[in-house]
Amino acid sequence: MTTDRSDVDRARAELAATVEAIEYKLNVPKRAAETVERLRRDNPLALAGIAAAAVAATALAVWGVVRLVRR
Repeated sequence: MTTDRSDVDRARAELAATVEAIEYKLNVPKRAAETVERLRRDNPLALAGIAAAAVAATALAVWGVVRLVRR
C-alpha cells in the first residue's frame, strides 16, 4: 500500500489546524483578553459598566462575609 505524499501533507495540515483550534478554545485567558480589548475598542462605556458592576459585586461579597464573621 503506497500513500501519496500529498495525502500525508493534507492530513498533517488538517491535524495542525485541528490542534490550533483546540488550543485556542482551551486558552481562556487569551480569549478573555481579546474580548476585553474588543470591548475597549468598540464600546468603552460597556467596559466601564462591567468593571463598575464587578467592583460593586466584590464589595457586596466582602461586606457580607464581614457581617457573617462578626455575628
